Amino acid sequence: MHFESMKSSGASRLPLLLPLLLAATLHGPAQAQASLTRGTLPTEVEAALRRAQVPREALAVWVQEVGAPAEAPPRLSWQADKPVQPASLQKLFTTTAALELLGPAWSWSTPVWLQGTVQPNGVLDGNLVIKGTGDPKLVVERMWLLLRRVQQLGVREIRGDIVFDRSAFAADPNQPPEPVTDPADFDGEPLRPYNALPDALLLNFKAVMYTFTPDPTRGVAVVSSEPPLHGVKVDATVPLLAGGTCGDWRTALKADLASDPARLKFQGGYAAACGERQWGVAYVDPGSYNERALTGLWREMGGKLGGRAREGLAPAGTPPTFELRSPPLAEVVRDINKYSNNVMAQQLFLTLGLTQRGSGTPQAAREVMRQWLAERHGRTAAASASIENGSGLSRESRVSAALMGQLLQSTWGSPVMPELMNSLPVSGQDGTLRRARGASSGRAHLKTGSMRNVAGLAGYVLGQSGRRYVVVAVLNHPNAAAARGALDATVQWAVNDPSTGRAP
Repeated sequence: MHFESMKSSGASRLPLLLPLLLAATLHGPAQAQASLTRGTLPTEVEAALRRAQVPREALAVWVQEVGAPAEAPPRLSWQADKPVQPASLQKLFTTTAALELLGPAWSWSTPVWLQGTVQPNGVLDGNLVIKGTGDPKLVVERMWLLLRRVQQLGVREIRGDIVFDRSAFAADPNQPPEPVTDPADFDGEPLRPYNALPDALLLNFKAVMYTFTPDPTRGVAVVSSEPPLHGVKVDATVPLLAGGTCGDWRTALKADLASDPARLKFQGGYAAACGERQWGVAYVDPGSYNERALTGLWREMGGKLGGRAREGLAPAGTPPTFELRSPPLAEVVRDINKYSNNVMAQQLFLTLGLTQRGSGTPQAAREVMRQWLAERHGRTAAASASIENGSGLSRESRVSAALMGQLLQSTWGSPVMPELMNSLPVSGQDGTLRRARGASSGRAHLKTGSMRNVAGLAGYVLGQSGRRYVVVAVLNHPNAAAARGALDATVQWAVNDPSTGRAP
């Protein structure tokens, strides 16, 4: 009787219940997802923040499926409109703007003049003039190619000077001057190569690469340096330390690289267990680097120099003898984003000002970025962002997670998407994410951002369903480094595809 009564009652209510049940079946996951959009973080993210003792207010998150309509709400939004310090996530704006405004195949040109007559005996009776235009990849190998081309034109001796023109990034007389900066201004580490300042003729990042090669038969490690810097003496060997592990081998060297620019010493030893290692260091006197590097390399190649290497101006109105072209922009962008190269990003930023405004200054570059953002995302979005430089190595820059997400979302449908995505580190595979572990390995293309009090990730994540998501997560907090687990948990949440009904 009880069963029959229930059956009769249920039958009478079925027309009313069926639409409700169907709606729950079809929209249950979406409703759960909507609750996250309204201000609830995934449980794993909350747990990671608690473990690090970082408040949830320190995190900004924006997640949306790629290709979603502009009016569609994000899958996950938490403080997404709050301006945050982006650190190196700023490079996403610089590189995307450059790819769109200049094109992936664009390249820098470094013009060279043989200013005088080349005699049959190989003497250039005049100056060799090199004009920088911001090429960020004038590394040692390409410096060698430039000077080798000079030799191929018959020059063995330069009777005059090597003149290098750095005026392309000179201050704009119509704008107030930028504050004088120093490589140590940001974090007190002037010898870190990432702190090199931009330069229209940036040679080898103004850095020296030291190579240490153990020679057990002599009980020493042989020291070599690249490029050879004219007038700088470097210890040829250091004592070899037997036994033990490699450990903190740089500290064991007891390097003195700052007290005398003309004398670089290693007062400690080198552990034999290290094998061959390399150490890249910014040269302590960057103002003399170009002079020392050009002179040293030219002489090492067998060339003679009657005068000296000095700063000057290229001849106006005279076509160059030849030009050295950089790799294409797409390759440069890949280096910038994969390895978060700050000085290369700064070079690109100033190049935008030079090519789009005729002035290679920070102010001109900021104007280019503001106009590009306004045309792409509207004036309100452009006004909400504060872009101080191209690298994000700034305490003044502010960008919201939502704007970063919208940038990545719109870029997904743009012609430069393949170049930008290819430039992002692949989780667990390469770049700044090569050591990442977990289920996201190989499924996430993410730019990283990191400096004191800031940690962030932004890019594209492939979910288990085959759907791809734009993911942005940024922490601004004194303990941000300890809360990186919250960033990883956000990525994992996207991999787990909450939109398919899996528990977040």
